[in-house]
Amino acid sequence: MFIKKTLSKEQALEKIKQYCAYQERCHNEVKDKLYSYGLRRAEVDEIVSKMIENNYLNEERYAKQFAGGKFRMKHWGRKKIQYELQQKGVNPFNIKIGLKDIEEEQYIATLEKLAEKKWTSLSDEPYLGRLAKTTAYLLQKGYESSLIHKVISEIRASGN
Repeated sequence: MFIKKTLSKEQALEKIKQYCAYQERCHNEVKDKLYSYGLRRAEVDEIVSKMIENNYLNEERYAKQFAGGKFRMKHWGRKKIQYELQQKGVNPFNIKIGLKDIEEEQYIATLEKLAEKKWTSLSDEPYLGRLAKTTAYLLQKGYESSLIHKVISEIRASGN
């Protein structure tokens, strides 16, 4: 039988500093990690407070990093990024700040590139199937339906 070893508050603080120094973390990720070390709620709250005071934890910085990273690397839309940040328990104010960091021109250009690529990959499909699959793909990526319809109509107008 495996017995879980609990860490002292000081040991947990040192480990969690390394955990946060490696990559930006949200408060819930840090709390979950501290609970996994066998700490009680009062100890976890105290350590989280220290981490915030020493600027190891900053949810605004986390939201900006998360939103920018998911947009640049995975080409997620704002809706999907917002949903994921909400799932992680990030404050709505910080979510807004994180999403503001995504430049509108770059956002539209990425959406157009994804739509064009999907639309051309479905060239063998009948028109309505092509339209439905392209729209579904972009919605799944988290883009707003009004922008999707605008971009698809531009692609259709260009004769692709």
